[in-house]
Formats: sequence, structure tokens, C-alpha cells
Amino acid sequence: MTVLPPAPVPSPIVKPWKPPVHPSRAAETTTTIMPPAGPAIPIRALIVTDDRDLRGRIADHFGENLCHAVGTSRMPAVARLQTDQLNLIVLDMQLEPLGGFDELRRLRAVSDIPVILMAHKPRDPYDSVIGLELGADDVLFAPLNPRELLARARAIMRRQGRPHGAAAQLKRGGYRFMGWELLRRTRTLKNPMGRLVKLSKSEYALLTAFLDAPRRPLSRVHLMRATRQHEDIFDRSIDVQVLRLRRKLQPLPAAPQLIRTERGVGYVFDADVEPLF
Repeated sequence: MTVLPPAPVPSPIVKPWKPPVHPSRAAETTTTIMPPAGPAIPIRALIVTDDRDLRGRIADHFGENLCHAVGTSRMPAVARLQTDQLNLIVLDMQLEPLGGFDELRRLRAVSDIPVILMAHKPRDPYDSVIGLELGADDVLFAPLNPRELLARARAIMRRQGRPHGAAAQLKRGGYRFMGWELLRRTRTLKNPMGRLVKLSKSEYALLTAFLDAPRRPLSRVHLMRATRQHEDIFDRSIDVQVLRLRRKLQPLPAAPQLIRTERGVGYVFDADVEPLF
């Protein structure tokens, strides 16, 4: 009788050790991390440049990312912007024959639609400052990257929080910030102690311009338009108005500074703002 050798004993499967998960944290380990949400406002951009290849590359990249973009070699009339429901302009700084700065100045006289200036040259601090002072929302220099341009456009749309244009303006009942409260209907401003603070017409217009765009750098030209001043970018009267408004919002030197100077650009309202509907 043949005696068979004993069957080999399988080696135990050793699993890598994992630290125990507390029941209260179990949900965290199974939560799927989602990518950041896209902009609430669909981008409908107009690309204004006489560089046909650049227009095509930008429009193609926008389209691949579900954003509408059309190109043209000349700045159209404002009526077309409204008819086509465009909410962003990408404007070539070297546009012929007037140039991007002149086109931007003419546009800003009649519209507040967001504008990104782009230049076919390396970064120039002087051009950047002038572009922002004239009302551009951003300035992009060479090398021009459609991916970066789209990211900047989306950032502007997030900051805007709503489409531009007269038909899309959001009517707010007022604002609340740092304990202060401004009511549009009565044009009254209350400090954190509930006391009324008197505002002149220009101070009220200036404050609402800041509250419409909290934590966003605003150029002096933008603020002068908001207070219905003339369009001289070197005029310093807006600085005087900002100083007066600062004194009313910050009566004590130790109080938080709500209006911060952004060197080379303009001013920033440095506080979270809660809209009242």
C-alpha cells in the first residue's frame, strides 16, 4: 500500500494592516471628492482680435469646455452685445486701427460688460495699470494660453455672480456687512449700533459700487462712473470721495479698514457682504 505525502498547507493570506475607522468618521472615508463646481453663469464670449489663428484657437478651446465664443476682427456696436446676449469680451490690446485702449474707453462709456485685455508681448506693468484704470477686469500677456484665458474668464464670472446687461441686473433690497446695514429703498445706512449715518448722493453711489463687488479691485475710472463723474483717469476727486466715505465707515482708527487701497489699481472693499432681497 502506497502512502501519499500530506497535502501542503496553504500559507495564510496576510492583508496589509489598516488603522481602525471610528464609526463617526466612517462617512468621511467613503465620501467622493467632487471637482469644484463650474461657474453659475454660462460664458458667452466675444473674441475681438485681427489674429485669425488666435481667434480660432480661443473659440475652439472655449467650445470644447462647453462655453460659447464667437470671434470678430472689429469691435461691434453695443446693440449686438445685447442682441447676442454676450457677457464677456476678450479684447486685443494691439487691435487696429484704434487700439485696444481706445476701444475699451469707448465701450466703458456705455457698458459695464466684463473685459479681458490680451497683449502679444511680455508683461508690461504700465500697460497693465492703464488697462485696469480704463476699466478692464483682467489683463493677459504673452504667451497667450487659451486654457489660462478660460480660467480667468470663469473667475470673473464667479466674482460677478450674475450676468451683465440692463435686462439681467439683480435688484437688491440692500446689503449687510460687518454689522452695518444699507437699505436701497430708503437709502439709509445704519452702523453696528443701529444709528443712522448720513450719506451724500455721491457717497451713497460710491458705497453701493463697492458693495456690488466686494473683495474685487475696482479702478478709479469704474468708481467715477458709479458716482457720475467725468472720465479723466488722472482725476483725483474720487480719492477725496473715498477718504470721506472711509471716515464715516471707520470713525475710530482702531476699527477694521473696510476700504483698502490697491496700489496701481484702485480700491478694494475688504469685507464679506450679504445681499438683502
